[in-house]
Amino acid sequence: MTALNKNSSRWLRRFHAADDAAVRLVCLPHAGGSATAYFPFSRAAADGGLDADVIAVQYPGRQDRRDEPCCTELAAMADVIADDLAPWIDRPVALFGHSMGATLGYEVAWRLEARGTRPLGLFASACPAPSVPRSEYVHELGDDGLLAALKEISGTGSAVFGDDELLRLVLPAIRGDYTAVETYRPEPGLALDCPVQVLLGADDPVVDPAEADPWRGHTNGHCAVQVLEGGHFYLNAQLAAVLTTVAACLRDWRAEALASATPAPGRIAGE
Repeated sequence: MTALNKNSSRWLRRFHAADDAAVRLVCLPHAGGSATAYFPFSRAAADGGLDADVIAVQYPGRQDRRDEPCCTELAAMADVIADDLAPWIDRPVALFGHSMGATLGYEVAWRLEARGTRPLGLFASACPAPSVPRSEYVHELGDDGLLAALKEISGTGSAVFGDDELLRLVLPAIRGDYTAVETYRPEPGLALDCPVQVLLGADDPVVDPAEADPWRGHTNGHCAVQVLEGGHFYLNAQLAAVLTTVAACLRDWRAEALASATPAPGRIAGE
């Protein structure tokens, strides 16, 4: 796991440097997840399958940050991540978030736009739109209830459930993340200027198309919804299809950004 050189951030990780890539793709994990969830994205970029410098976010309370207290406020997490990304806005930036990471990516994108940096776009994966009312209280359940919820969405490998020591290590981080996302309330009427690409598993037990479609109301740009085979963690089996979508969107978004920044024929910039 490699920290970024420009900034000694505790929150950002890069597994393969891609200094010549056209885009920086900032990837935000699901609740209980870690930066390593996006190692396959980074490897694909390194192999030439994605023209992006992949940066993965590492939340506190896990892996190399396991001794740090978890952050239980999504807005506070977004503040820090947006701050730490500041040295990396030297080229177009896009965000990819899965589940909780999509909501967090939305908040980070809004902060970047408020500071004058419009992301190329946001990939919102396996996540209800921010405006969809939340009635989950998984973070208030006991350990058994929390584990049952995790098993329902298959978010943690089966081997973990048989290892009490490992469970004691990961449950606080999972509970902290669920607290952050389940107590999150978006600012009313907030809409991004960048486009949003929604990705969804057809058999997702916790997100359905009716909850994903309202993402259209959270952007002033284009929004498309793509449904792929699989459940909440469809990414694992559909990686090739996801990377194809990501690569195509990044190309299109970058072309649109370049076109909008190019003066029309016969006109002088600034007229």
